[in-house]
Amino acid sequence: MSQVEVDGSKPGSGASFSSAARTAVDALLAPVDAELARRYPGDSGTRQPVHTVYVPADVFAADTVSSWGRQALEAFDTHAGSPAELARALGVPDDELLADVHARVRAKLEREPVEDLRIDFEDGYGPRPDAEEDAAAVRTAELITAAVADGSAPPYIGIRIKCMEAAVRDRGIRTLELFLGTLIAGGGLPEGLVLTLPKVTYAEQVTALVRLLEDFERRAGLPAGRIGFEIQIETTQAILGADGRATVARMIEAAEGRATGLHYGTFDYSASCGVSAAYQSMDHPVADHAKAVMQVAAAGTGVRLSDGSTNVVPTGPTEQVHAAWKLHHDLVRRSLARAYYQGWDMHPAHLPTRYVAVYSFYREGLAAAAARLTAYVAKAGGDVMDEPATAKALSGYLLRGLDCGAVDPAEVTRLTGLDRKQLDALAGR
Repeated sequence: MSQVEVDGSKPGSGASFSSAARTAVDALLAPVDAELARRYPGDSGTRQPVHTVYVPADVFAADTVSSWGRQALEAFDTHAGSPAELARALGVPDDELLADVHARVRAKLEREPVEDLRIDFEDGYGPRPDAEEDAAAVRTAELITAAVADGSAPPYIGIRIKCMEAAVRDRGIRTLELFLGTLIAGGGLPEGLVLTLPKVTYAEQVTALVRLLEDFERRAGLPAGRIGFEIQIETTQAILGADGRATVARMIEAAEGRATGLHYGTFDYSASCGVSAAYQSMDHPVADHAKAVMQVAAAGTGVRLSDGSTNVVPTGPTEQVHAAWKLHHDLVRRSLARAYYQGWDMHPAHLPTRYVAVYSFYREGLAAAAARLTAYVAKAGGDVMDEPATAKALSGYLLRGLDCGAVDPAEVTRLTGLDRKQLDALAGR
C-alpha cells in the first residue's frame, strides 16, 4: 500500500494534516465562530457623539438646544473671547493650534452646540404625581417629533427613565410607554432615538427592558430590535456581582444586541463605594477601576463607552469660570486619552471646554496620524512599524475627528490620500 493510501499525504512531501483532521477542526470550532460573530460584531460604524447633555424633563422646551448654544457662546465670548484668554484659562500654549481650535469651537457652538440630548425623568426630575409625569412624557415626545420635523433636533435625543427597582419600576415603564407611543402616533421613532436605563444592579433588569421593548415593537409593527438603549453603570453591583463575576459583561449579554452604550455615573457610583462628596470625581481610583472593567467588557461588542460628568459649574466671575473650565478641560482630555470618547455635560458653560478639549485632541495629532496611516497604506515603513490593528486605531481616530467637526474631510484626504469610504474600511466599519 502506498503512502498516499495510508495517510493522504504526497510521497516525499513529509508529514501533513489529513482532510479528516481539518474537517474535524472545522466542526469543532463552528459553534465558536458563530459565538464570536454574535458576541463581538465590532463597532457599528455610526457616529458616536462626544457628549450627552442631560436636562430635567420639566425644563425641557422647544428651544432647549438653541438656548444652550446661546448661553455657551455668551460664556465663551465673555470669558475666552480670544485665543490668548482661552490659553490663560486652560494653562495651555497660545499658539496657532489653539487659534484654530478657538475659531472652530465658536463655529461649532453656533452650528451644533448639542450632539446628544437626554431628557431626564430620573434623579434630575424626581418623584412627581402620576398625572404630572404622564403629561411630561407626552409633551416631551411631541416636542421631539416637532424638532425632528423642523430640523432643530440634535443628532441624538431621547429620555432617561426611572430604574427597574420595585419602588419606581411601574412609573418608569409607564413613562416609557407614553413616550414611545406618542412618538409612534406623531409619525414614528426618530433615527437618533436613545433610551437610558439607570441604576442597573442585576442583568435581569436589563432583560426586563428587552422584553418590554420586544412587546412594544410587535404591537407597534416595528422591526424586531429597532429600539436600543444605554445601560448606566452607577452601582457597585453593576461592576462586581455577589458571585464575584463581572456583572457588566452579563448585562451586555442580557441586552440581546440592544445595548448601545455603557454610561458611567460619577456620583452615584462613587457614593456607593463610600467616597465622600469632596472627592467624587471622574478621576478617582474607584472611577478608573469601574471604567476599566466596563472597557474590557464592551471591547469588540459594538457597545460604546461614556464617561461621567463634573458637577463644578463654570459660573460667576471670570477667575471662577476659568478655574472650572480648566478642571473640566483636563478631565475631558484625560478621558479621551483613556479611550472614553463621550461624557456628560451638565451646564451650557461646559460646552466650550468640551469642544476645546475634543478639538485639540484630534487636531494636535492629525498630521502624525495621517502620516503613519499613509505610510502603512503605502507599505513605506518609516520610523514606526505599524500593524493592521494600529491602522484600525489611526483611521478610527481620524473618523472621530471628522464626525465631530474637529477636522475637515478635505484636509484628511489631502494628508492621507484616503476618502471616508477607505477610512471606514481600514477601521473595520
